[in-house]
Parts: sequence; C-alpha cells; structure tokens
Amino acid sequence: MISRRDFLQASVAASAIYGASGVGNWSRLAAQQALSQDQLLQFDPLGNVTLIHITDIHAQLKPVWFREPEINLGMGEVNGLPPHVTGQDFLKLFNLTPGTPEAYALTYNDFVALAKAYGKMGGMDRVATVVKSIRAERPDALLLDGGDTWQGSYTAQMTAGQDMVNVLNALSPDAMTAHWEFTLGLDRVTEIIDNDLSFPFLGANIYDAEWDEPAYEPYRMFERGGAKIAVIGQAFPYMPIANPGWMFPGLSFGVREERMAEVVQEVRDAGADAVVLLSHNGFDVDRKLAGRVDGIDVILTGHTHDALPEPVQVGNTLLIASGSNGKFVSRIDLDVRDGGVQGVRHKLIPIFSDVIAPDPEMAALIDAERAPFEADLGEVFGTTDSLLYRRGNFNGTWDDLICNALIEEREADIALSPGFRWGPSLLPGTPITREDVFNATGMSYPAAYRSEMTGEMLHTIMEDVADNLFNPDPYYQQGGDMVRVGGMGYRIDVGKPQGARITDMTLLKTGEAIDPAKTYVVSGWASVNEGTEGPPIWDVVEGFIRRHGTVTVDPNKSVQVVGA
Repeated sequence: MISRRDFLQASVAASAIYGASGVGNWSRLAAQQALSQDQLLQFDPLGNVTLIHITDIHAQLKPVWFREPEINLGMGEVNGLPPHVTGQDFLKLFNLTPGTPEAYALTYNDFVALAKAYGKMGGMDRVATVVKSIRAERPDALLLDGGDTWQGSYTAQMTAGQDMVNVLNALSPDAMTAHWEFTLGLDRVTEIIDNDLSFPFLGANIYDAEWDEPAYEPYRMFERGGAKIAVIGQAFPYMPIANPGWMFPGLSFGVREERMAEVVQEVRDAGADAVVLLSHNGFDVDRKLAGRVDGIDVILTGHTHDALPEPVQVGNTLLIASGSNGKFVSRIDLDVRDGGVQGVRHKLIPIFSDVIAPDPEMAALIDAERAPFEADLGEVFGTTDSLLYRRGNFNGTWDDLICNALIEEREADIALSPGFRWGPSLLPGTPITREDVFNATGMSYPAAYRSEMTGEMLHTIMEDVADNLFNPDPYYQQGGDMVRVGGMGYRIDVGKPQGARITDMTLLKTGEAIDPAKTYVVSGWASVNEGTEGPPIWDVVEGFIRRHGTVTVDPNKSVQVVGA
C-alpha cells in the first residue's frame, strides 16, 4: 500500500511535470517567449481546499524592480539545498532557461537587461486581480498573509501602517501573522488589531512575559470543502534581538517548539483534517521545525524572502516559499479527505505587472491612499548610474550607497548598515526619488548615530552578527543578512565557530589593519538601543544624493568570503 509520504512526493512530482507548479508552466511560457494573464493564472484544480499565500510585502503598493540575491549561503546540513541556490545553479536545479521570464523573476542573472525586457513586478492591484481570479473559481479559498506587511515605504511611514491595513482589509485575508508590524510600537499594533483589522492576527509563539500566557490568538479553525482546516500563526521568533524590544514591552517570542507541538495536537484533537502553519520563522527554521514537530501538513514560510517554484518536502510536511515585495502569489490546492491531506498541487504565480491587469477597485484605493503624498513621493534627488539592490548575504549596492553617505555626511571612518532584506531595486540611469529612498530606509528607529568604537568592539559586533547568520543550527540564526560595512574590509570564514570567523579587518582609506586598542569614528543606523540620537537615515541619504547629483557605486571587493 502506498504511504501518505510517497503519495505526496508523487503528487508534487506530477505537478512539476504537468505544469501545475510554477516550473512546468513557466517552462512552456518561456518556450513561447510570450506572456498572458490567462497563462500566468492557468491552474488545474485539485481537491476541495485552496490556500493563497502572500508574505513580506513590505508596504509595496506599486510594482517594483527587485533583484534576487547573488549569494545565499546555507550552513551545515542545508548547504546547497533550496533556497540556498542562486543564479545559474538555481536555473539548473529547477531546469529553467536563462533569459526567460522565470529566470528574470527568480534569479539575479542579467537582471538589468531582463528587467528592461519584462518590466516591473508586483503591485497590490495586480495581486488583487490574481486573488479575485482564484476566488472566482474557488470562492472559499483561504488567503493568508505571512507578515512584514505594514512597514517599508514612505506612505506606511507617514500613516503608521494605516495605508497597508486599509489595502489588506480590501483584499480580505483570512488571517495574518507578523514581524516588522511590532516595530510600529505595541500601542499602535493593539490599536490596529482592536479597531481596524477585519481578520485574525495570529501568533501562537507570542506570550505575555509577565503572566507567561499566550498574548494573541494562536490559531483559527476554518470549514472549507467539507473539511476542517487549522491555520496556526507563528510570528518572527527573535523580535527582541533583531528589533528594539522596548517597542513591544511585556511580550516574549521564540520558536517555542514544544508549544507548537502542543498547538498542533490541540487542533488535531479538535478535529482538524489539515494543519497549515502560517509562519514568519524563516525558511531554515521552518525546515528544522518541520522535522521535529509532527502533524503539520503545509508550512507557508516567510521572513527570508525566498521564492521557490516547487515545494520542499520534509517528512509529511510541505514548505511553500512565496518570495517578497509582492512579486509572487502562491496557490496551493489540497485534496483533504478521510481525515487528512491526500494530495497537493502548487503554483508560484509571478506578478508581471505589464501582463496582469490591475484590479480597478484596488487600484483606485491605492491611488487614494497615496494621493496626499504624491508630491513628496515623486520628488527627485538625483540619478543613479549603478544598479541599486539590497539582497545578498554580504553586500548590496543600496547599502553601499547608504554607507558612503554615512561616512561623508557624518564624517566617519567606518559605516555600518544593517543587513535588511527589504527594499526594491533601481535600474541604472533611473532618477532617485524620495519614495525610492524611503523604500530602502523607511522604518521606526531611523536615527543615524555617530559614535566612537574600538577595533575590539568592532570585531565583537561583526562576530555577533556573523553568528546570527552563519550558525549551523537554524534556531540560532536570528538576523537578516550580514551587516554592511563601509570604509572597512574584512575576511570571513563562514565555517568557523563564533569568535573566529572575522579576520583581516582593514581601514580602507589607509590600508592599515584595524587596531583592537585604537578608537574609530563609526556611523550607522537602525540601532536597537533606546534613545539613540542622530538625524533620520533618509535625511542623510537625501543630502548625499543631492550634493552628488549622480551617484555611482563601485563594485564592493572589500569582503573576502571563505569556507562556503
């Protein structure tokens, strides 16, 4: 008798062959070198339950360019496994053809040329078109938002996330979880949940620290297609480490593996035929969790911004990665019967904004949300001669630009810019507007500090951040990408233990080795420390761009990576 695990493996394999997954369908589109909305939305329905997943929108209401990472290292057992595959290796792994729409959407190769050919991606009005199309076919489809939704743009900054709340309410998700939402401050989050949000805000792993009890609704049970579907929320586990804990006092987070096992058992005991984890853990944390907690059928993963055209299977659990910035929407059809999931069909739908028509109602709402700010959004500061992008484990040209601005505007020796994953790209020759700058800097603790640090302190900071990224145990990977450094080069051996990864730290302007006992002037931003003083980072970047007029970011060769 075929096992459930074998059945799921066969189901996923068949969907890839016959085009129900992103890979099979996109390959045909690539061969035709033509795209249409009907082709992008084409799907062979399966079973009785449909899930729609969006995540890590980061307040991007309009279409964007977004370059996928060139370097995405996996540590230990996950080295070389998806999503830790990029560029040509990614294309080869998923049997995709260079130069095609899927190559543009999923990799960094030839990004500028392909961006000019295929246009921007995303836009919540286009996402609405996709969601409405799926709901027209499957009226009771569950739309689930993985969080990082209310932060990351000028309008979100000016409205404390209200623009995104209004847009998401119009889209009518069935549930969401969270991460950057909490950086609006606990009072603001509570206000939105109590007064504005029209759907559940889930977080099984968020506890009231004083009473050691759940602070938010852990799950919601839905009746769909004659089956009971439990959706469990898992917020970002490392909030007080990666973001300022003083902004959400009284809350504790964490992976809470035992708690997750208890909640899964609770919903199973309550009659759940399928269990869906709506997660903001990050892919590798979810992969480990899936191998240690039984009973989860599907994990809709978020936080690490990975976009995969096929599910990754861990035991009987399928992990779905839906990218970021509105570039993709995932559709997952489930055949739920006889008390469990008997089959799965998946498609990663690319939101090509020149192909998918904007939904008129959502487009009108977005324009109304942006209207009070249009003059500010469109103000041009200068032009970029370079491709500006953020993603990558070690450096991105947006943060190189920010570091250059910090050194020059704040008269520093060394600049530090956090390894945030959010922030769209800009093509060479493009005007730089206030909207563009806020897309890369818009957040609630933006002070650009200027301080003195010893070489020893700098080394300690670098080692701590490196361990957050390259610890072989996913449960200890607590941050984004590696901190970006301006004015200083270094060598990193990612395979070494904490304290031994960072060597050969060099002050670039003199070529001298960083002296542990010497003091250096350091400027940075996004400090998690309360009371940090300095101008907001967007003012620093604006001043730098205005003075230069046209900015150019030279290739960053200051980081030597070994041990990968």
